[in-house]
Amino acid sequence: MSPTAAPSEDTGTIPTVDPELPAKRSFAARIAASVSDPVLRILVGATLISRVGRGIFLTVTVLYFTFIVGLAPHEVAIVLAAASAAGVVASFAGGWLADRFSAKRLLIGFTAIEGVALIAYVFAGDFISALVIAVICGTFEQAANSTRSAIIARGFEGDGRVHARAVLRTVTNIAIAAGSGLGALALAIGSAEAYRALIIGAGLLYLLGIVQLVKLPAHVDAPNRPPVATVTTATGSFDAAASAAAAAAERRMWRRHSPWRDPRYLLFTAISAVFGMQFGVAELGVPLWIARETTAPEALVAALLILNTVIVVIFQVPLSRGTHDLRVAARVSGIAAWLMAAACIIYAAAAGLPVGFAVAVLVLAAVAHAFAEVLSQAGGWGLSFELADPVQAGSYQGVFGMGYSVGALAAPLVVNATAIEHGFSGWVVLSGIFLASGLGIWWIARHAARTIGATHPPVE
Repeated sequence: MSPTAAPSEDTGTIPTVDPELPAKRSFAARIAASVSDPVLRILVGATLISRVGRGIFLTVTVLYFTFIVGLAPHEVAIVLAAASAAGVVASFAGGWLADRFSAKRLLIGFTAIEGVALIAYVFAGDFISALVIAVICGTFEQAANSTRSAIIARGFEGDGRVHARAVLRTVTNIAIAAGSGLGALALAIGSAEAYRALIIGAGLLYLLGIVQLVKLPAHVDAPNRPPVATVTTATGSFDAAASAAAAAAERRMWRRHSPWRDPRYLLFTAISAVFGMQFGVAELGVPLWIARETTAPEALVAALLILNTVIVVIFQVPLSRGTHDLRVAARVSGIAAWLMAAACIIYAAAAGLPVGFAVAVLVLAAVAHAFAEVLSQAGGWGLSFELADPVQAGSYQGVFGMGYSVGALAAPLVVNATAIEHGFSGWVVLSGIFLASGLGIWWIARHAARTIGATHPPVE
């Protein structure tokens, strides 16, 4: 009992630990507590299994297309770009469908098709077959992602939604890292059989994840839309004209809840897509910059990716707490903007430095970049849920996901046209782009907090 607590009456029961002085929980206990929700446990189990498969596939994709299928570099680029482009439309379609049909069944179906399509890569023998399979994979991957977001929007409330996204992102990073290690086996062996065996294994892991998804409860689905009322006359006969008018009114009401009629959400999505190009900096800009413009060893690229994964795994969940509050989301988005802008300048400063200094500067930039990524994701998730109309939660999440898909598609072009083509000045331009877009998100969140903040009490 704390010194200031009033003495309690002796009830003869065994004394319990004072809640003011809780026992320190082990790391394993904290991990278990973070996934105590049954829906989250199911999603974590499915994600952990399927994302290992994703890590395997990401590791071997380009080299499999090049050395086993025999595609030219430009053909590989077209295949990957087509898969990304297909995902743009599929992102919205997945959320839109989740408002009208069972999100649980859709997620199971999309995941099954993606798993089978991954296995089908072993039969790809030329450019056309690889292109068709890649488009199918890209389509159903993004549709599944939007459907999963709709499930999170309906299966959780407030901070629980952001917490779920943060936990799933942490699990995804761990699983992809594990899958990448398995994928390295194919690279080490180098035979076509090794590549194909691991690709089949990746697809089977997607299908195995469905065992978890079938356990999802029914409440993750959108509520059934009420049937359109039929109108009868005073004599009890059916009034076709009045019933048609009622149906039209119901459709107009439904359309009023569409994300396409929400300019604030569309602006937020567009600006988030711009800031989302930060992933293109890590995937394209930094590796090329290290290899072409700095004295740092190329092996540092892998080390920086590992550093990024470690920071995400450790900090994504704790730094996401409270971002369902619009003011908190605004604050972390603003910090992310400044961190990402600084990271671009620091990356640029590594050019021409001696090896030791170049490595130190690049590591510093990567740390700033990783925390910008963690904070921007936390703020973006909170805003994507809290600014959405719950009537069409799936469509809103689909629009948000579509924005990120567009950003991912544009990122290689923008990063190449700025940092890679123009060096330091290009990095400065890129820094300005991230600062402007990040502060734009901050402004939207602050403005929303002033207008609808009464429904979001401040986080204690």
